[in-house]
Amino acid sequence: MRWTPGDRGNVQDMRGRSGGMRVGSLGVGGLLVALVLSWITGVDFLSLLGGGGPQPETVGTSGQPLETTPQEERMVDFVDAVADDAQDTWERLLGNRYQRTQVVLFRDAINSACGFAQAATGPFYCPSDRKVYLDLGFFRELSERLGAPGDFAQAYVITHEFGHHVQNLLGLTARVQQDPRPGESSASVALELQADCFAGLWGHAASQQGRFQAGGVELEPGDAEEALRAAASIGDDRLQRMSSGRVAPERFTHGSSAQRVEWFRRGLESGDPERCDSFARSTQ
Repeated sequence: MRWTPGDRGNVQDMRGRSGGMRVGSLGVGGLLVALVLSWITGVDFLSLLGGGGPQPETVGTSGQPLETTPQEERMVDFVDAVADDAQDTWERLLGNRYQRTQVVLFRDAINSACGFAQAATGPFYCPSDRKVYLDLGFFRELSERLGAPGDFAQAYVITHEFGHHVQNLLGLTARVQQDPRPGESSASVALELQADCFAGLWGHAASQQGRFQAGGVELEPGDAEEALRAAASIGDDRLQRMSSGRVAPERFTHGSSAQRVEWFRRGLESGDPERCDSFARSTQ
């Protein structure tokens, strides 16, 4: 991917003051287990998480020392660039129906408008304050533990969450609130697959040549494969098989690997929001 750092206006950096209580030093090595089990069961398995090593210090947003690295700061700039480009794309698609928001960066845990959240929850969107929440450590897990490295794999995760923001603005999130039951044919799965398709819509826009020169994010050869691997890596069936050795479709909340790849590909190849009606997938 080709991108340039911006002014970080699309991120709210809470890394220096995350959470209402510390859960210890979360090492990425144990995060996969907690991610898988938390996604599947809804229970936090923080006791399975290990510790991390010290890093160079800078000053955080709270005025307290913030441990960081040049690599992490580059990742902050990357999140900001993708968020800015994704929001520009949705402004073109939706006009004044789209309302810009921010990605809240945190470490370990945070008190969000949707309640207390921990890194083991993974990236999430909070409808109450219309913000995306992200612990940057997830990207290392995505690469090292889930087998989906690369910038575009990370961009897929970010733009998937912005897809949830779009759904909230359009009133689609209420479908899950009305029927929160899990399962492969559930409204929850439909919502997640549509967010995958919406992420693909952004990918389609980013694949247009000349966007980098115009100040936007532009894809390069091989980027699409990274995102497709990421979609396949976090399907319910794969995560369930990794954690318990068996697949339970009645507990699906995000869709199978094949479904997630299919719906991301729909948006990526078509660029057409009308192709993203996953709620009608049973009739397609």
